[in-house]
Amino acid sequence: MELELTEVPKDRKRKRKIQIIFTVFMGLLVLFTLFSNTLQSLTLPKVTTERAAMGSFVHTLEGSGVLRPIVEAKLLNPAGWKIKTILVKEGDHVKKGQRLIIYDSKSAERELQDEKTQLAKQTIDLQSIQDRFILSKMEGDETKIRSVSRDMETRKLDMGVQERKISDLRDRLTNQKEITAPFDGLITKLNAVEGLSSMGEPDVYISSNSGGYLFEFPSDAQRLTDLGVQVGEKIEVEVHMMLDQQTRIIEGIITEIVNAEPRTENSNDIETNKTLVISQKVIRVKVVGTELKGGEQALVKLTKSSQQDGFIISNKAIHQDREGKYIYKIEEQQGALGNVFVARKVTILSSESNDKETIVQAVSFNESDLIILESSEPLQDGNRVRLQ
Repeated sequence: MELELTEVPKDRKRKRKIQIIFTVFMGLLVLFTLFSNTLQSLTLPKVTTERAAMGSFVHTLEGSGVLRPIVEAKLLNPAGWKIKTILVKEGDHVKKGQRLIIYDSKSAERELQDEKTQLAKQTIDLQSIQDRFILSKMEGDETKIRSVSRDMETRKLDMGVQERKISDLRDRLTNQKEITAPFDGLITKLNAVEGLSSMGEPDVYISSNSGGYLFEFPSDAQRLTDLGVQVGEKIEVEVHMMLDQQTRIIEGIITEIVNAEPRTENSNDIETNKTLVISQKVIRVKVVGTELKGGEQALVKLTKSSQQDGFIISNKAIHQDREGKYIYKIEEQQGALGNVFVARKVTILSSESNDKETIVQAVSFNESDLIILESSEPLQDGNRVRLQ
Protein backbone atom coordinates (compact mmCIF):
# COMPACT_ATOMS: atom_id res chain seq x y z
CA MET A 1 0.00 0.00 0.00
CA GLU A 2 2.83 2.37 0.82
CA LEU A 3 4.51 1.54 -2.54
CA GLU A 4 1.41 2.56 -4.46
CA LEU A 5 1.24 5.86 -2.61
CA THR A 6 4.85 6.71 -3.49
CA GLU A 7 4.38 5.90 -7.19
CA VAL A 8 1.39 8.25 -7.62
CA PRO A 9 3.35 11.46 -6.93
CA LYS A 10 6.08 10.30 -9.26
CA ASP A 11 3.56 9.86 -12.12
CA ARG A 12 2.14 13.28 -11.42
CA LYS A 13 5.59 14.87 -11.51
CA ARG A 14 6.39 13.13 -14.80
CA LYS A 15 3.14 14.31 -16.38
CA ARG A 16 3.72 17.83 -15.13
CA LYS A 17 7.20 17.88 -16.64
CA ILE A 18 5.79 16.63 -19.94
CA GLN A 19 3.14 19.38 -19.86
CA ILE A 20 5.75 22.02 -19.12
CA ILE A 21 8.05 20.77 -21.89
CA PHE A 22 5.14 20.64 -24.35
CA THR A 23 4.01 24.14 -23.39
CA VAL A 24 7.51 25.52 -23.76
CA PHE A 25 7.90 23.75 -27.11
CA MET A 26 4.60 25.10 -28.42
CA GLY A 27 5.49 28.57 -27.18
CA LEU A 28 8.84 28.43 -28.91
CA LEU A 29 7.14 27.12 -32.06
CA VAL A 30 4.67 30.01 -32.05
CA LEU A 31 7.46 32.46 -31.29
CA PHE A 32 9.64 31.17 -34.12
CA THR A 33 6.65 31.19 -36.47
CA LEU A 34 5.84 34.78 -35.60
CA PHE A 35 9.49 35.75 -35.92
CA SER A 36 9.70 33.97 -39.28
CA ASN A 37 6.58 35.77 -40.52
CA THR A 38 7.98 39.07 -39.30
CA LEU A 39 11.23 38.49 -41.16
CA GLN A 40 9.33 37.41 -44.25
CA SER A 41 7.11 40.49 -44.12
CA LEU A 42 10.18 42.71 -44.03
CA THR A 43 11.27 41.27 -47.37
CA LEU A 44 7.92 42.02 -49.03
CA PRO A 45 7.60 45.00 -51.42
CA LYS A 46 6.75 48.16 -49.50
CA VAL A 47 3.88 50.15 -51.01
CA THR A 48 2.23 53.52 -50.50
CA THR A 49 -1.51 53.78 -51.05
CA GLU A 50 -4.40 56.18 -51.47
CA ARG A 51 -8.17 55.88 -51.64
CA ALA A 52 -9.99 56.71 -54.87
CA ALA A 53 -12.56 59.49 -54.67
CA MET A 54 -15.54 60.14 -56.91
CA GLY A 55 -15.51 63.51 -58.62
CA SER A 56 -14.70 65.52 -61.73
CA PHE A 57 -11.91 67.80 -62.93
CA VAL A 58 -11.66 71.52 -63.21
CA HIS A 59 -9.29 71.92 -66.16
CA THR A 60 -7.05 74.96 -65.94
CA LEU A 61 -4.95 76.55 -68.65
CA GLU A 62 -2.41 79.11 -67.53
CA GLY A 63 0.15 80.88 -69.68
CA SER A 64 2.10 84.08 -69.86
CA GLY A 65 4.25 85.99 -72.29
CA VAL A 66 5.61 89.39 -73.20
CA LEU A 67 3.56 91.61 -75.49
CA ARG A 68 5.23 92.44 -78.77
CA PRO A 69 3.78 94.61 -81.52
CA ILE A 70 2.26 92.84 -84.49
CA VAL A 71 3.19 95.73 -86.80
CA GLU A 72 6.75 96.93 -86.17
CA ALA A 73 9.23 98.71 -88.40
CA LYS A 74 12.99 98.58 -87.94
CA LEU A 75 14.40 101.77 -89.44
CA LEU A 76 18.07 102.09 -90.35
CA ASN A 77 20.27 104.14 -92.65
CA PRO A 78 22.23 101.90 -95.05
CA ALA A 79 24.50 104.82 -96.00
CA GLY A 80 26.30 104.59 -92.67
CA TRP A 81 26.34 108.37 -92.20
CA LYS A 82 26.95 109.96 -88.82
CA ILE A 83 23.87 110.93 -86.85
CA LYS A 84 23.46 114.69 -86.68
CA THR A 85 20.27 115.19 -84.68
CA ILE A 86 17.86 112.86 -82.87
CA LEU A 87 14.38 114.38 -82.71
CA VAL A 88 12.57 111.71 -80.65
CA LYS A 89 13.09 109.48 -77.61
CA GLU A 90 11.85 106.07 -76.57
CA GLY A 91 8.17 106.08 -75.65
CA ASP A 92 7.27 109.02 -77.92
CA HIS A 93 4.10 108.80 -79.99
CA VAL A 94 4.76 109.96 -83.55
CA LYS A 95 2.71 110.70 -86.64
CA LYS A 96 3.22 109.34 -90.12
CA GLY A 97 5.87 111.38 -91.96
CA GLN A 98 7.27 112.94 -88.78
CA ARG A 99 11.06 113.35 -88.81
CA LEU A 100 12.83 111.11 -86.33
CA ILE A 101 16.58 111.37 -87.07
CA ILE A 102 18.65 113.74 -89.24
CA TYR A 103 22.00 112.51 -90.60
CA ASP A 104 25.15 114.40 -91.52
CA SER A 105 24.87 114.32 -95.32
CA LYS A 106 27.71 116.74 -96.18
CA SER A 107 29.78 114.09 -97.95
CA ALA A 108 26.82 113.08 -100.12
CA GLU A 109 26.03 116.72 -100.89
CA ARG A 110 29.65 117.32 -101.97
CA GLU A 111 29.55 114.20 -104.12
CA LEU A 112 26.34 115.40 -105.75
CA GLN A 113 27.85 118.80 -106.42
CA ASP A 114 30.96 117.21 -107.96
CA GLU A 115 28.82 115.12 -110.29
CA LYS A 116 26.85 118.19 -111.35
CA THR A 117 30.14 119.94 -112.14
CA GLN A 118 31.22 116.94 -114.20
CA LEU A 119 27.95 117.13 -116.16
CA ALA A 120 28.51 120.82 -116.79
CA LYS A 121 32.00 120.04 -118.19
CA GLN A 122 30.50 117.37 -120.45
CA THR A 123 27.96 119.91 -121.69
CA ILE A 124 30.75 122.34 -122.58
CA ASP A 125 32.65 119.55 -124.36
CA LEU A 126 29.52 118.69 -126.34
CA GLN A 127 29.16 122.31 -127.43
CA SER A 128 32.76 122.29 -128.67
CA ILE A 129 32.09 119.11 -130.63
CA GLN A 130 28.96 120.67 -132.12
CA ASP A 131 31.04 123.65 -133.28
CA ARG A 132 33.48 121.24 -134.93
CA PHE A 133 30.57 119.50 -136.61
CA ILE A 134 29.30 122.79 -138.09
CA LEU A 135 32.79 123.60 -139.34
CA SER A 136 33.13 120.16 -140.93
CA LYS A 137 29.82 120.64 -142.70
CA MET A 138 31.01 123.93 -144.09
CA GLU A 139 34.22 122.31 -145.32
CA GLY A 140 32.34 119.40 -146.87
CA ASP A 141 34.76 116.79 -145.53
CA GLU A 142 32.58 113.66 -145.19
CA THR A 143 35.18 111.68 -143.25
CA LYS A 144 35.57 114.46 -140.75
CA ILE A 145 31.81 114.89 -140.51
CA ARG A 146 31.31 111.19 -139.65
CA SER A 147 34.10 111.29 -137.03
CA VAL A 148 32.73 114.39 -135.34
CA SER A 149 29.24 112.96 -135.49
CA ARG A 150 30.40 109.83 -133.62
CA ASP A 151 32.11 112.01 -131.00
CA MET A 152 28.86 113.89 -130.49
CA GLU A 153 26.83 110.70 -129.97
CA THR A 154 29.43 109.33 -127.54
CA ARG A 155 29.36 112.55 -125.55
CA LYS A 156 25.55 112.48 -125.41
CA LEU A 157 25.65 108.90 -124.09
CA ASP A 158 28.16 109.92 -121.42
CA MET A 159 25.96 112.82 -120.43
CA GLY A 160 22.94 110.50 -120.14
CA VAL A 161 24.88 108.26 -117.77
CA GLN A 162 25.96 111.29 -115.76
CA GLU A 163 22.41 112.63 -115.53
CA ARG A 164 21.15 109.28 -114.20
CA LYS A 165 23.99 109.20 -111.67
CA ILE A 166 23.05 112.68 -110.48
CA SER A 167 19.40 111.65 -110.22
CA ASP A 168 20.30 108.58 -108.15
CA LEU A 169 22.51 110.66 -105.85
CA ARG A 170 19.75 113.23 -105.42
CA ASP A 171 17.22 110.51 -104.54
CA ARG A 172 19.69 108.90 -102.16
CA LEU A 173 20.32 112.22 -100.46
CA THR A 174 16.61 112.91 -100.17
CA ASN A 175 15.79 109.45 -98.79
CA GLN A 176 18.76 108.96 -96.49
CA LYS A 177 19.46 112.36 -95.01
CA GLU A 178 16.69 111.74 -92.50
CA ILE A 179 14.39 109.01 -91.18
CA THR A 180 10.66 109.66 -90.99
CA ALA A 181 7.88 107.65 -89.37
CA PRO A 182 6.26 105.24 -91.88
CA PHE A 183 2.99 105.26 -89.90
CA ASP A 184 1.41 106.58 -86.72
CA GLY A 185 3.04 104.70 -83.90
CA LEU A 186 5.24 104.48 -80.85
CA ILE A 187 9.03 104.66 -80.59
CA THR A 188 9.79 101.39 -78.79
CA LYS A 189 13.59 101.37 -79.06
CA LEU A 190 16.28 103.86 -80.02
CA ASN A 191 19.82 102.73 -80.82
CA ALA A 192 20.99 105.95 -82.45
CA VAL A 193 23.65 108.12 -80.78
CA GLU A 194 24.33 111.67 -81.96
CA GLY A 195 27.77 112.08 -83.50
CA LEU A 196 28.23 108.37 -84.21
CA SER A 197 27.56 106.32 -87.29
CA SER A 198 24.98 103.55 -87.37
CA MET A 199 26.38 100.35 -85.84
CA GLY A 200 24.71 97.97 -88.29
CA GLU A 201 21.56 97.67 -86.18
CA PRO A 202 18.32 99.57 -86.76
CA ASP A 203 18.55 103.09 -85.40
CA VAL A 204 14.85 103.22 -84.52
CA TYR A 205 12.14 100.67 -83.73
CA ILE A 206 8.60 101.93 -84.22
CA SER A 207 5.40 99.98 -83.59
CA SER A 208 1.82 100.62 -84.59
CA ASN A 209 -0.81 100.64 -81.85
CA SER A 210 -3.59 100.06 -84.35
CA GLY A 211 -2.14 96.69 -85.33
CA GLY A 212 -2.36 95.38 -81.77
CA TYR A 213 0.07 93.28 -79.76
CA LEU A 214 0.76 89.58 -79.61
CA PHE A 215 2.04 87.14 -77.01
CA GLU A 216 2.35 83.37 -77.03
CA PHE A 217 2.75 80.50 -74.59
CA PRO A 218 3.00 76.70 -74.78
CA SER A 219 0.52 74.11 -73.55
CA ASP A 220 -0.08 70.36 -73.67
CA ALA A 221 -2.23 69.53 -76.69
CA GLN A 222 -4.50 67.29 -74.60
CA ARG A 223 -5.24 70.12 -72.19
CA LEU A 224 -6.42 72.32 -75.05
CA THR A 225 -8.67 69.49 -76.20
CA ASP A 226 -10.10 69.07 -72.70
CA LEU A 227 -10.81 72.80 -72.51
CA GLY A 228 -12.14 73.02 -76.06
CA VAL A 229 -9.89 75.98 -76.86
CA GLN A 230 -10.25 77.14 -80.48
CA VAL A 231 -8.89 79.82 -82.81
CA GLY A 232 -11.08 82.90 -82.69
CA GLU A 233 -12.07 82.40 -79.06
CA LYS A 234 -12.16 85.55 -76.94
CA ILE A 235 -10.44 85.40 -73.56
CA GLU A 236 -9.57 87.74 -70.72
CA VAL A 237 -5.92 88.79 -70.55
CA GLU A 238 -4.30 90.24 -67.45
CA VAL A 239 -1.70 92.83 -68.46
CA HIS A 240 0.83 94.31 -66.03
CA MET A 241 1.45 97.87 -67.16
CA MET A 242 5.05 99.07 -67.12
CA LEU A 243 4.56 102.73 -66.25
CA ASP A 244 2.12 102.75 -63.33
CA GLN A 245 2.69 99.12 -62.25
CA GLN A 246 -1.07 98.58 -62.42
CA THR A 247 -2.91 95.55 -63.76
CA ARG A 248 -5.40 95.86 -66.60
CA ILE A 249 -7.89 93.27 -67.82
CA ILE A 250 -8.05 93.44 -71.62
CA GLU A 251 -10.03 91.27 -74.00
CA GLY A 252 -7.84 89.14 -76.22
CA ILE A 253 -8.51 86.79 -79.08
CA ILE A 254 -6.74 83.54 -79.92
CA THR A 255 -5.31 84.04 -83.40
CA GLU A 256 -3.27 80.86 -83.83
CA ILE A 257 -2.75 77.41 -82.33
CA VAL A 258 0.31 75.80 -83.91
CA ASN A 259 2.31 72.64 -83.34
CA ALA A 260 5.42 72.82 -81.18
CA GLU A 261 8.24 70.49 -80.23
CA PRO A 262 6.88 67.74 -77.93
CA ARG A 263 8.16 67.51 -74.40
CA THR A 264 9.19 64.33 -72.62
CA GLU A 265 8.81 63.11 -69.07
CA ASN A 266 9.53 59.88 -67.26
CA SER A 267 6.71 57.40 -66.84
CA ASN A 268 5.34 56.76 -63.36
CA ASP A 269 5.42 53.04 -64.11
CA ILE A 270 8.65 51.64 -62.63
CA GLU A 271 7.95 48.32 -64.36
CA THR A 272 8.21 49.69 -67.88
CA ASN A 273 10.39 52.74 -67.10
CA LYS A 274 9.30 54.36 -70.36
CA THR A 275 9.78 57.96 -71.42
CA LEU A 276 6.49 59.62 -72.30
CA VAL A 277 6.28 61.97 -75.30
CA ILE A 278 3.66 64.66 -74.75
CA SER A 279 2.37 66.66 -77.73
CA GLN A 280 2.69 70.43 -77.40
CA LYS A 281 0.95 73.42 -78.95
CA VAL A 282 1.75 77.14 -78.98
CA ILE A 283 -1.17 79.52 -78.45
CA ARG A 284 -0.89 83.04 -79.86
CA VAL A 285 -3.15 85.72 -78.41
CA LYS A 286 -3.77 89.20 -79.82
CA VAL A 287 -4.72 92.20 -77.69
CA VAL A 288 -5.43 95.80 -78.69
CA GLY A 289 -5.21 98.84 -76.44
CA THR A 290 -4.14 102.45 -76.78
CA GLU A 291 -2.43 102.27 -73.38
CA LEU A 292 -0.18 99.41 -74.48
CA LYS A 293 3.39 100.03 -75.58
CA GLY A 294 4.88 96.56 -75.89
CA GLY A 295 7.07 94.72 -73.42
CA GLU A 296 4.28 94.32 -70.85
CA GLN A 297 3.78 90.96 -69.14
CA ALA A 298 0.48 89.31 -70.13
CA LEU A 299 -1.19 86.38 -68.37
CA VAL A 300 -4.09 84.09 -69.26
CA LYS A 301 -6.05 81.71 -67.03
CA LEU A 302 -8.92 79.56 -68.33
CA THR A 303 -10.96 77.12 -66.24
CA LYS A 304 -13.58 74.58 -67.27
CA SER A 305 -15.21 71.62 -65.50
CA SER A 306 -14.94 68.18 -67.06
CA GLN A 307 -18.08 66.63 -68.53
CA GLN A 308 -17.60 63.20 -66.94
CA ASP A 309 -17.47 61.97 -63.36
CA GLY A 310 -15.52 58.99 -62.13
CA PHE A 311 -12.90 57.79 -59.70
CA ILE A 312 -10.07 60.30 -59.40
CA ILE A 313 -6.74 58.49 -59.11
CA SER A 314 -3.19 59.81 -59.06
CA ASN A 315 -1.31 59.27 -62.31
CA LYS A 316 1.43 57.52 -60.33
CA ALA A 317 -0.98 54.65 -59.64
CA ILE A 318 -1.75 53.95 -63.30
CA HIS A 319 0.22 51.40 -65.33
CA GLN A 320 -0.09 50.20 -68.90
CA ASP A 321 0.73 47.04 -70.81
CA ARG A 322 -0.36 45.50 -74.10
CA GLU A 323 -3.84 44.83 -72.76
CA GLY A 324 -4.42 48.41 -71.65
CA LYS A 325 -4.32 50.49 -68.51
CA TYR A 326 -4.59 49.04 -65.02
CA ILE A 327 -3.99 49.71 -61.34
CA TYR A 328 -3.19 47.62 -58.29
CA LYS A 329 -5.55 47.62 -55.32
CA ILE A 330 -4.96 46.15 -51.87
CA GLU A 331 -6.83 42.95 -51.02
CA GLU A 332 -6.77 42.08 -47.33
CA GLN A 333 -6.83 38.36 -46.51
CA GLN A 334 -7.26 36.79 -43.08
CA GLY A 335 -4.64 34.30 -41.93
CA ALA A 336 -3.98 32.16 -38.88
CA LEU A 337 -1.25 34.52 -37.72
CA GLY A 338 -2.84 37.78 -38.82
CA ASN A 339 -4.05 39.53 -41.92
CA VAL A 340 -1.95 39.70 -45.08
CA PHE A 341 -2.14 42.24 -47.90
CA VAL A 342 -2.15 41.17 -51.56
CA ALA A 343 -1.82 43.32 -54.70
CA ARG A 344 -4.69 42.74 -57.15
CA LYS A 345 -4.56 43.94 -60.75
CA VAL A 346 -7.64 45.90 -61.87
CA THR A 347 -8.23 46.93 -65.49
CA ILE A 348 -9.48 50.50 -65.91
CA LEU A 349 -10.79 52.84 -68.59
CA SER A 350 -9.52 56.42 -68.40
CA SER A 351 -11.43 59.42 -69.71
CA GLU A 352 -9.72 62.69 -68.78
CA SER A 353 -6.45 63.53 -67.10
CA ASN A 354 -4.28 66.40 -66.01
CA ASP A 355 -0.70 66.69 -64.80
CA LYS A 356 -1.37 64.81 -61.58
CA GLU A 357 -4.63 62.86 -61.75
CA THR A 358 -6.87 60.84 -64.05
CA ILE A 359 -10.61 60.14 -64.04
CA VAL A 360 -11.12 56.38 -64.47
CA GLN A 361 -14.06 54.04 -64.87
CA ALA A 362 -13.83 50.65 -63.15
CA VAL A 363 -16.21 48.11 -61.64
CA SER A 364 -13.72 46.06 -59.62
CA PHE A 365 -13.04 48.56 -56.86
CA ASN A 366 -14.81 51.22 -54.85
CA GLU A 367 -14.03 54.25 -52.72
CA SER A 368 -13.12 52.15 -49.70
CA ASP A 369 -10.37 50.24 -51.53
CA LEU A 370 -6.74 51.19 -51.12
CA ILE A 371 -5.00 51.93 -54.43
CA ILE A 372 -1.25 51.32 -54.68
CA LEU A 373 0.59 54.49 -55.63
CA GLU A 374 4.20 53.36 -55.51
CA SER A 375 6.06 50.17 -54.77
CA SER A 376 9.64 49.53 -53.77
CA GLU A 377 9.72 46.65 -56.28
CA PRO A 378 7.87 45.77 -59.50
CA LEU A 379 4.56 44.04 -58.74
CA GLN A 380 2.52 41.25 -60.27
CA ASP A 381 -1.05 40.24 -59.63
CA GLY A 382 -1.24 38.26 -56.37
CA ASN A 383 2.02 39.48 -54.84
CA ARG A 384 2.02 39.95 -51.08
CA VAL A 385 2.96 43.46 -50.01
CA ARG A 386 3.44 45.45 -46.83
CA LEU A 387 1.88 48.83 -46.27
CA GLN A 388 4.11 51.76 -45.55
